[in-house]
Amino acid sequence: MIDHKDFRINPDKYFNAARQRGLNVEHEVKTTTTNETSRQQQLENLQAQINRANKIIPSLTNPERAEKLKELKKISDKISGLKSILKSTSKNKKFVWPNIPRSDVPIGTGSKSNQIIRQVGKKPKLEQPQDYLTLTEKLKLIDIKRASKVSGSRFGYLLGLLAQMEFALIHYAQSIIIPAGFTMVIPPVMIKEENMAAMGYLSGPGEQEAYHLAKEHLYLVGTSEQSIGPMHRDEVLNSDQLPKRYLAFSTCFRREAGSYGQDTRGILRVHQFDKLEMFSFTQPNQSDQEHELLLSLQEKIMTGLKLPYRVVKLCTGELSWPSARTYDLETWMPGQNLYRETHSTSNTTDYQSRDLNIYYQRSDEPKELVHTLNGTAVAIGRMLIAIIENYQQPGGSIAVPKVLQSFLRQKVIR
Repeated sequence: MIDHKDFRINPDKYFNAARQRGLNVEHEVKTTTTNETSRQQQLENLQAQINRANKIIPSLTNPERAEKLKELKKISDKISGLKSILKSTSKNKKFVWPNIPRSDVPIGTGSKSNQIIRQVGKKPKLEQPQDYLTLTEKLKLIDIKRASKVSGSRFGYLLGLLAQMEFALIHYAQSIIIPAGFTMVIPPVMIKEENMAAMGYLSGPGEQEAYHLAKEHLYLVGTSEQSIGPMHRDEVLNSDQLPKRYLAFSTCFRREAGSYGQDTRGILRVHQFDKLEMFSFTQPNQSDQEHELLLSLQEKIMTGLKLPYRVVKLCTGELSWPSARTYDLETWMPGQNLYRETHSTSNTTDYQSRDLNIYYQRSDEPKELVHTLNGTAVAIGRMLIAIIENYQQPGGSIAVPKVLQSFLRQKVIR
């Protein structure tokens, strides 16, 4: 969440940041604030009435005392009602605001305002490129029909060498990321409601994507970062421990509520997928440098796989609620004749750590909130699609990237 103390001092900073994201909330917030102030004044006036009455009650006759107590009961009921409203308003107010974008983030409300930073690698020369579904169905590597029979739409079975390639990608990514100071972790995929809220994924458009187990008061994670951030909830980290870096593997779950068209068939936009995710806790003055590190590791994975991609800095209107800056890596998909997002990395500054109550401290100096960052290492389904389409051969076979051959013990999938 945002710093509400700072908001009261510098409200225009937050209103301007919201406008940059395409949100016009100034009138609504000011109306809410005015109503809250009015209710607070009513509460103080009613409490003052009770205090005055309590002073005179001992001097009243029995009939007068009984009448006054009836009057105080009505006032007490009003006080309870106002306190309940104020408590509800205060609770909901935590997640009204998205994070403030970093100053270098391009301002805009749609993908056309995103900034292409660089384009890397050569697109393969293919006379008649096929999409991944056509290729994999012929090779019996993905089974959508049986998955639909078992689980419904937007599920798929990975079979044979394609299933083995998932684990090859995991081993390959580990070989790059763990030496950079990351600790491997397999986290829970169900987290408490308060932790999902604290990570900022129950505000803005993100909430409709989450699977909620209402009876258990749990959410299924949509990305493993959602269960890594709360690992250190209510802790004060020593500055010598930072940056603290994790590489998490988990199955992830998303409703994909706003997805339509051909993407709903296959493994691009599914309800369940596997993913390797990087997550860092840093001191504030290290977070921008850490963000560049996460991006560089993503690019190292891509260049090793020899996949053509571009780095895109998202504009303000494209940022997720918790993000202050996001880079996407978009990989060329020849079978679809377009770039598709395969990686994302975000600096969420202190937006998550404030509600998670995660601080760091240098010796006897005052404690400060840490900054948190996340970055995709490998989103398995999308990376498989990128490999299949870019490594397709004229006869319909699929070459295996050289860096995966030692893990997969196969050069070509036929």
